[in-house]
Amino acid sequence: MNLKTAALFLLCNSAAGWQVPASRSSALFTTKIASPTIGNSVEKKDSFASFQSALQMVATDPQISEGGRGGMFTATNSENRRVIPEDVRGRPTMKVVYVVLESQYQSSMTAAVKRINAGSDNMAVECVGYLLEELRNEDAFEQFKKDVEEANVFIGSLIFIQELAEKVTDVVQPLRDQLDAVLIFPSMPEVMRLNKVGTFTMKNLGQSKSVVSDFMKKKKQEDGSSFEEGMLKLLRTLPKVLKFLPSDKAADARTFMMSFQYWLGGSPENLESLMLMVGQDYVKPVIESIEAKGKEKVVMEEPVVLPDKAIWHPVAPEIVFENNAKYMEWYDKEFCPEAGIDVKTAPTVGVILQKSHINTKDDTHYVSLISELESRGARVVCIYSGGLDFSGPVEEYFYDAQGKPIVDTVINLTGFALVGGPASQDHKKAAQVLKKLNRPYMCAVPLVFQSFEEWQASELGLHPVQVALQVSLPEIDGAIEPIIFAGREGATGRSVPLADRVNLLADRAMKWANLRIKKNAEKKMAITIFSFPPDKGNVGTAAYLDVFDSILAVLKQMKSEGYDIGDAPMTKEEIMESVLNDPEAKIASPELNVAYRMNTEEYYDLTPYATELEENWGPAPGNLNSDGQNLVVYGKQFGNVFIGVQPSFGYEGDPMRLLFAKSASPHHGFAAYYTYLEKIFKADAVLHFGTHGSLEFMPGKQVGMSGTCYPDRLINSLPSAYLYAANNPSEATIAKRRSYSATVSYLTPPAENAGLYKGLKELKELISSYQGLRENEGRGPAIVNSIVSTAWTCNLDKDIDDLPDLEGYDAKNDTAERRDDIVGKVYAQIMQIESRLLPCGLHTVGVPPSAEEAIATLVNIAQLDRPEDKIEGLPRVIAASVGRDINDIYRGNNAGVLKDVELNDKVTEASRAAVRALVKQSTGADGRVKEVKNLFDEMGAAFGGMLGLKKPWTQAIIDAGFPDVNEERLAPLIAYLEFCLKQVVANNELGGIMELLNGEFLMPAPGGDPIRNPDVLPTGRNMHALDPSAIPTTAAIEVSEDVVRKLLENLQDQNDGAFPESIAFTLWGTDNIKTYGESLAQVLALVGVRPVADSLGRVNKVELIPLEELGRPRIDVVVSCSGVFRDLFINQMNLLDRGIKMAAEADEPLEMNFVRKHAMEQAEEMNVSLRDAACRVFSNSAGSYSANVGLAIENGGWEDESQLQDQFLTRKGFAFNADKPGMMEQQADLFKAALKTVDVTFQNLDSSEISITDVSHYYDSDPTKVVQGLRDDKKKPMSLMADTTTANAQVRSLAETVRLDARTKLLNPKFYEGMLSTGYEGVREIQKRLRNTMGWSATAGEVDNFVFEDANSVFIEDAEMQQRLLDTNPNAFRDMVTTFLEANGRGYWDTSDENIERLQELYAEVEDRIEGV
Repeated sequence: MNLKTAALFLLCNSAAGWQVPASRSSALFTTKIASPTIGNSVEKKDSFASFQSALQMVATDPQISEGGRGGMFTATNSENRRVIPEDVRGRPTMKVVYVVLESQYQSSMTAAVKRINAGSDNMAVECVGYLLEELRNEDAFEQFKKDVEEANVFIGSLIFIQELAEKVTDVVQPLRDQLDAVLIFPSMPEVMRLNKVGTFTMKNLGQSKSVVSDFMKKKKQEDGSSFEEGMLKLLRTLPKVLKFLPSDKAADARTFMMSFQYWLGGSPENLESLMLMVGQDYVKPVIESIEAKGKEKVVMEEPVVLPDKAIWHPVAPEIVFENNAKYMEWYDKEFCPEAGIDVKTAPTVGVILQKSHINTKDDTHYVSLISELESRGARVVCIYSGGLDFSGPVEEYFYDAQGKPIVDTVINLTGFALVGGPASQDHKKAAQVLKKLNRPYMCAVPLVFQSFEEWQASELGLHPVQVALQVSLPEIDGAIEPIIFAGREGATGRSVPLADRVNLLADRAMKWANLRIKKNAEKKMAITIFSFPPDKGNVGTAAYLDVFDSILAVLKQMKSEGYDIGDAPMTKEEIMESVLNDPEAKIASPELNVAYRMNTEEYYDLTPYATELEENWGPAPGNLNSDGQNLVVYGKQFGNVFIGVQPSFGYEGDPMRLLFAKSASPHHGFAAYYTYLEKIFKADAVLHFGTHGSLEFMPGKQVGMSGTCYPDRLINSLPSAYLYAANNPSEATIAKRRSYSATVSYLTPPAENAGLYKGLKELKELISSYQGLRENEGRGPAIVNSIVSTAWTCNLDKDIDDLPDLEGYDAKNDTAERRDDIVGKVYAQIMQIESRLLPCGLHTVGVPPSAEEAIATLVNIAQLDRPEDKIEGLPRVIAASVGRDINDIYRGNNAGVLKDVELNDKVTEASRAAVRALVKQSTGADGRVKEVKNLFDEMGAAFGGMLGLKKPWTQAIIDAGFPDVNEERLAPLIAYLEFCLKQVVANNELGGIMELLNGEFLMPAPGGDPIRNPDVLPTGRNMHALDPSAIPTTAAIEVSEDVVRKLLENLQDQNDGAFPESIAFTLWGTDNIKTYGESLAQVLALVGVRPVADSLGRVNKVELIPLEELGRPRIDVVVSCSGVFRDLFINQMNLLDRGIKMAAEADEPLEMNFVRKHAMEQAEEMNVSLRDAACRVFSNSAGSYSANVGLAIENGGWEDESQLQDQFLTRKGFAFNADKPGMMEQQADLFKAALKTVDVTFQNLDSSEISITDVSHYYDSDPTKVVQGLRDDKKKPMSLMADTTTANAQVRSLAETVRLDARTKLLNPKFYEGMLSTGYEGVREIQKRLRNTMGWSATAGEVDNFVFEDANSVFIEDAEMQQRLLDTNPNAFRDMVTTFLEANGRGYWDTSDENIERLQELYAEVEDRIEGV
C-alpha cells in the first residue's frame, strides 16, 4: 500500500466508523500533502505524520468530559480549555479569559499558550476559554465571573446571542477598568463597546456619533455587506494608515487591528503573537518585569494569514489557489488521474468552507466529505471567504473563464447564510447570486453547541439557537437539506465528521448533480400522491388542489421537455382510473391498482431498519398495504414515470395507538413504499404532490435528523421536490427540514365573496326595501316584521341576542329607533356572511387566476393599511372623503348601528368597483390579464389627464356615491395594486417543478397569506418561513393589543365587569408566520409582558409592564403550541416561558396577578417550586404532532368523548421549560392543574383561506370539553375566537364562528357547486367540512342543531343532489352518510326518525354499489 492510499485508508477505516464501500474507487492523496494551514507544502514523510494527527479526531469517538457543566444542552467543560503554566520560572503570569461562539479556537489557543510558557522569557500565561452557550449554566457562569475577576486580558468573539451577550456585558463591564486589555471581535454592539486597548475604545459603537458605526452603515448601504464584512474592510485599510501616525491613540488602534488580524489568522503562531504583543504592551506586571530586568520587547512577526478568498484542497501542493486556472491545472492534470476520477464525465461539487477552520487546522470534517465525494467519482472545488460574505468567491471560482458554471451542485458547510453571518444577512443578494449560478444549493450544518452524543440523545435534535441562525436563515437564501455532517469532540473542541451523515450528504449531493447531468429521456421520476384519511374516496388528497388535473399538467410538461412518460393517458379521468382501480380485479374494485408486490425476503434485504418496526407492527408483511404474503405498492407506471400512493400512518382507526403520547414508527407497508421507489423502481427523484403527506411527520428529531430518524431513513438518498400550498409555510418548512424536500409553492384557489342565498338573500332585499320606506309608517313596520320573521327562519336569533320573538311582536308598536336597531343588527350579520371570502373550487397547477378571479384577492389586499410602506387602505381613503374614520365605521357596524352598516356596505361596494376598474384596463378579450399597465395604458392615462378626465378607478368610486374622493391620495395604493396584480396572475408552478427535476436552483419566496403579504406571489418558488427572531413585529404587537382589548371587553360584558383569571390559548405555526407573530404577542399582552428587540432588531427578550401602566390584572394563560409551532419557534416558546415566569415571580397583589395566584396554589398543591409551577407552555413530545383527536374523528376510531380528552391530555402535556430547554418534559399533572383554572378557551382565525371547518387542526387542539371535565364545578368555559381575516378584526364566540363558517361554506350553493364542478375531489372537500363540523361538536359542543339539519336538506333530502354525489365519488358520499348517522348516534344532531331511516337505507345502497353488488 503506498503512502497516499494509506492516508485515505486511515481516514476511511478508523475507529469512528468511516467506511467506503468496496465497489467505490478511492480518491488517492497525491505526492505532496499540504499542512492544512499556513506554511509551505511538506514532503511525504512529514506530511504523513501531520495528516495522521489531523485524523486523530476521526480515530476516536467524540467524548463528553466527566463533570461537564452544560449550557442549554452543552455538556462540555471549560476546564478542558484551562491551561496553567507548569513552571513560572520567576516570570509574571498574565491571565487570559476568552469567550467564543464555536470551539475551533480551542486547540490553537491551548497550543499558543503552551508555546509561550515553554519559550518566552518575558511572561507566562494562564488561560481559560468558555463556549458562549456554557454561560447558561449557573455553575459555569459563577466560575466565569471568578476567572474574569482574576484576569488581565479578556477576549470575546462572535457573541451574537442577546441574553448571553447581556451576561458577558454584566460581568466584564464592572471589571473593565481593572482589566489591562479587552479585545472584542465582531459581536453585538453592546459587547463591542467593552473594547479597551490603551486609549482605543469603541464606546460609541452603535450610537449616532460613532465613526466606526458610520463607516459600517456606509459600507452596508454601498454593497449590502454585513457587520463582519465591514470590520474586515476596516481591518484591511486602517493598519496601513495607522502605521505612519505618531500618536498613542493610533498605536493603540493599530494594536487592536493587528490583534484582529492575528485572531483571524487563527493558527497557534498567530495567537502566540497576539498574546505576546498585548502582554508586553498593556499588562502591567509584564511591562514592569521587562523594565525591571532590562529585557527587550519581542518584535512581533506580521500576522500570517491566508488570502481573504481562495480555493483550498487538503492535499494540494500549494496551500491555496487564488484563481481557477492554477487549481484546475493541478487538480485535473495531477490529482484526478491518480485518484481515478474521469475529468470529462465526473460531476463537480462546489463546497463552501469556513476559513477559521482552515486557519486553526480544524478541518478533518471538511477532509472527510471531500474524500467521500471524490471516492464516488466527483470533482470538488472548495472555496472559502475571509469574512461571512461568500458571494464573491462563488462568483469568482464557480465559473470558468468564459463565465460558464463549472459546478453541478453546491454544498455550503459553514452553516451560515451565503451573505452575512449571525448578525446580518442580505438574502436578496444571495438568491440573485445563486440563481445566476443555477445549481442545487445544499446547506449542511456542523454541530456547534452540542457534542455528538448530546445531539444523538436529544429528541429535539439541533440546538434551538443553531436552528435559528444556521437553518432558518440559509433557507431564506433558497438553501435545502440541513443535514448535520460534523460534531464536536468534547475534550479538545475539535470538529469530527459524523460517518453516516457525511455518507448521506455525499450521496444526496451526487443525486442532485445527476439530475442536472442525466438526459431527461433517461430520468426516472416518482410522483407520490396521498390518501388521507385512508380510503379509496380520498386518494389524491391535497389542500385546495385538483390533484389529478395537476398531474396531467405535469405529465404534459414532462413530455414537452423530453421525459419518457410512456402511454400515459391525456385526460384527468383516465389517469385517476388507472391509479384507483385494479383492472385485474372485478369492476368497481375496492383495491387500488397494484404496481408491485414485494415479498418479505426482498423487503428485509432492502430495508435495513425493517426489524426495528416490528416493535410497533410485528413481523412483515402485517395487515397494512399487504395481501397477507407480500407488501403491496399501489400506483401505476407510465414509461419512466411512476405515480404511487403513499400509505397512511396506519394507526388512524386504532384507539390505543391514538392514545400513545409519542407517535409510532411507520408500518412495514410505508417503509416498503420508499424502498420500492429508491431501490426497485430506482427513481432519480420523487415529486410529493400537494399539502400534505405523512413522511415529514414520522417520528424522529425535530430538526437535524440522525440516521435513526424515520423521515431520514425513508427518504434516504432520494432527491425530493414537494408541491406545497403557498399559504402553509410552516408545514412546508417541516417537509424541508425533516424529509429534505425542496418545496414548490402552489396557489390556493381564487377567493370570492361568499354572497347570499335563499332566506339570507331575501333578507338583503327586504333591508334594501326598508331603507327606501323606513319613514313610511304603513309599509316600514310591515317590512320590519318580515325581516324579523325571515331572520328567525335563517336561525339568526342565535347571533342577535335581542331579536324580537315572533310571538306577539309587531313593529308598528315599536319606536323608529328600535326598528332601525333591529334592521341594523340583521344587516350587520348578513353583510358579515356576504363579504366573507370563500376559496372557490380547486387549483390546477400551472393555471393562473383569470382577471375576474383576481378581483376578490385584490379587493382584500386593498382593504389593509400598510403603514410600513406608507400605503393607506382603500376603505380608509374612501371613508375620509365623507369625513369619517374607517375604524369608527367598523365599530358602529359591529354594534349594528344602521347608518354605519349602510355606510360600511357602500364603502365595500365602492372598493370593489374601483378594483374592478383597475383590473378591467389590463384584461384581454380572453378574460385573462394581459400586460399590466403597458405603454399604451400610460399614454392613454396621460392624454386623459390633459383632458381633465378622472382615472377609471377614481370614477368608479365617484359613481358609487363618493364624489369627493382624493385621487392623489389613492395613487400609492393603486401603484401597489398594479404590482400585486402582476404577482397574482404570474405563474411558475410547472416551471418551478421542472427546475428542481432538472437539477437547477429554485428561487426562494416567503410562504403565507398573499393578502397580508403579496410577496408570497408569484407561486412556483421554493417556499420558506421567516427569521424566527423577527417576531412578533411592532405591527403585530399593535394588532394584538387591539384584539386583547376587544377580548377582555367582550368577557367583562358577559361577566358583570369581572376579568377572566385564566385563558387557554392555542398557538399555530402557519398563523404566526402569516401574521408575523400576532397570536404570540396576544399571549404576552394578556400576561402583561412586553417583547423587546435587541440592538440588532431581533426579538429575544421580554420585560414586565408595570401594573400602573397595564391598568388591569395580569391574566394567567395555558398555551398549547402545535407541533409545527414547536419545531419552528422554540426560541419564542423560550420567550413566552420566561415572560410568564417573570409575572409569576413579581411581588404583586394576587387579585392583580392571576399568574402568581395560580402558580402559588399549584406549587403548594404539587409540592414544587413557584417557578416550576408557573410552566404554562405545552406541546407534543419532540417529533410528534397533534392530539390525534382529528385522526380519531376523521376515521371514526373513538369510543366516546373521554377518549378524545385523554388523547389531548396525554399527547399535548409536554412542558417547555426555559430553565432546561433541551427537552420537552411530560408534565401531565401540571398541564391538568393549569387547565383546571381556565375560564375561557381562545383561538385565532387569521386567513380567509383556512377556516375552522376546512381542516381538523383547530378542533384537534381545542381544550373546551377537556377543561370542563377538569374544573371542580364542571362548568364549561366560554369559547371565543378572534377573527383578523379582514381589517375589521372581531372577537366572536366559537358557536357564532361555526355558524358563520357553515353559512358561508357547507350550506352555501356558491361553495358546494364550485366544489362539485371539480368532480371527484370536490365531493371529498364537501364531506370533509361536514366531518370537521362534527369535530367541533365532539370537542366543544358548540354546533347548532340547524347546521346538521340544513346540511341534510341540501345533500340528502334533495334526490338530484344525492345522485350527483353518489355518481361522482361514491366512497366520499358513503362517508358523508356515515357522518350524519354518527352525529345523530353521538347525540350531536336531533332529527326525525324519517331522516335517520332514509340515511340508513342510503348507506346500505351505497355500500352495495361500492362492493359491486
